[in-house]
Amino acid sequence: MNTNRSMSIQIRQAHPRKSPSFLAPVAGILPYGRQVDVLGRQEDWTWVSCPQTGVTGWLHTSALSPKKIVITDGKKEATLSTSSDEYALAGKGFNKDVEKQFRSQNPDLDFTWIDRMETFVVSASHKQTFLATGNVVPFGEDI
Repeated sequence: MNTNRSMSIQIRQAHPRKSPSFLAPVAGILPYGRQVDVLGRQEDWTWVSCPQTGVTGWLHTSALSPKKIVITDGKKEATLSTSSDEYALAGKGFNKDVEKQFRSQNPDLDFTWIDRMETFVVSASHKQTFLATGNVVPFGEDI
């Protein structure tokens, strides 16, 4: 990956991490469309810096787009009708059409608990408590 270039956040909220791991502490929050400077890369992780917010950290590369995302001020009608959750799922190859096809191919599967689980919200403090209680740390870091 070419460093020293700009990329855009392509998910609703990106949470840059202090090390390249989903278990690492969050260094900040960057909104959809925010431009970041690429400082480096390690496997599936990209080291970024956001001059507007001063946030620097590691983002999973799937949260970034090389395309510049422009958000208008609302004076023009929005042409997008998909939610940020749909964008995130579509980036992983999963969308409502894929789900519909999967459900039709697996009519005996019960999705009740999956649908319910998708509504659960866990706060950052609860996540940190869970990780600390279980001594879960990012790979390569000491407890």
